[in-house]
Amino acid sequence: MPLPKSEWKYDLISTIFPSKFLKREVRIDYYLPSQYAKNTGVLFMLDGQDAELLQLKDTLQHLTQLKKIKPIIVIAIHANKNRLQEYGVAGKADYLKRGNKAKQFSKFILDELIAQCSSFTGIEFTPSKTAIAGFSLSGLTAFDLAWNHNAVFETAGVFSGSFWWRKKSYEDGYTDDDRIMHQVIRKSKSAPSIKCWIQTGTKDETADRNKNGVIDSIDDARDLIVEMKQKGVPSKNIQYVEIPEGQHNQVTWSAALPLFLCWAFGNKRKVDIY
Repeated sequence: MPLPKSEWKYDLISTIFPSKFLKREVRIDYYLPSQYAKNTGVLFMLDGQDAELLQLKDTLQHLTQLKKIKPIIVIAIHANKNRLQEYGVAGKADYLKRGNKAKQFSKFILDELIAQCSSFTGIEFTPSKTAIAGFSLSGLTAFDLAWNHNAVFETAGVFSGSFWWRKKSYEDGYTDDDRIMHQVIRKSKSAPSIKCWIQTGTKDETADRNKNGVIDSIDDARDLIVEMKQKGVPSKNIQYVEIPEGQHNQVTWSAALPLFLCWAFGNKRKVDIY
């Protein structure tokens, strides 16, 4: 459903960035509010090629017009045919060797793109005002980046994150301990000062490997939250949103997007589903 027109305008500026780490050109889309300051909040959004399907621009304008969020800058990073290799957990490919370029992707973000974005926008990035978000596999990537690089990203937004990402197949004796991101959290010396928003949908999938009546994507997300809390992340820093009938697609994620933006960039952290 189209959102109502807003007097607040966001300009879209597309650029091409040649990455040495990824050895390819990366399209970067900047969504810039008509007015912003050096301390404006910033969202790095993975899978930026889906921004139109997610109604990103209209949603930003609408929420800013209603003063539900302050003006923010969104930096949308496009994926390409290498998506299954560049996304994942840095340095830890899954059992099918997917994600074997995730470490290079992290270096691209941290050692190339941030400096470029700061120069392009004039923004002085600070962790408390810098978030990263992603969808499905890029949601896993966003969480991995925030968990391991909290000095850059204090807030993570995960839409239907691929927390099932595992180092062993079912046929090779998989157990829940083989989930890679859960293992990363358990092996961390301490919890970073992270604020995390995690969304699932009750129809994200149909698989239920442990036959407990709960789909795997929900089990994996809930279990990750348990791991975070056991490591020391305060409950107040975690927002879990489970959308009834929500599916693993951009339609559901576009409906969830305002919830995340209000939670991350609004005046309060806890936001009810509406």
